[in-house]
Amino acid sequence: MKVSKKIVLHFPQKTTDKPIVSGLIRQYGLEFNILKASISPGEEGLMIMELSGDQKEYDRGIRYLQSAGVEIQSLSQDVTRNEERCTHCGACITMCPTRAFSLEKRTRKVAFDNSKCIVCELCVRACPPRAMELHF
Repeated sequence: MKVSKKIVLHFPQKTTDKPIVSGLIRQYGLEFNILKASISPGEEGLMIMELSGDQKEYDRGIRYLQSAGVEIQSLSQDVTRNEERCTHCGACITMCPTRAFSLEKRTRKVAFDNSKCIVCELCVRACPPRAMELHF
């Protein structure tokens, strides 16, 4: 059975100069899509990715990451829009790196596609009426 999950990887300082993530492809045949990353050698790192593959190999890949010292958490938080607060000002459109927001030409309202959201929280900070909310 094939699985696809969004996860957050926290790399301790001692692991950021090692090619850990490439092992997911080589050893376990997993596919990954990096959604956001901030990793510098000698500093702690963070990566948000979508990891896909056979369930058995996915589980083995997760154990491999953990044994390498990487802390893993499921992307269990979600960004939602409070429709009552939203004024459709469009501030979120320019801030979103994944284009989860778009302007509907006919209605001139802002559409939000949650499936494109990587929970970077830029829209939460940019929203003047505070309509974008983070939920855990």
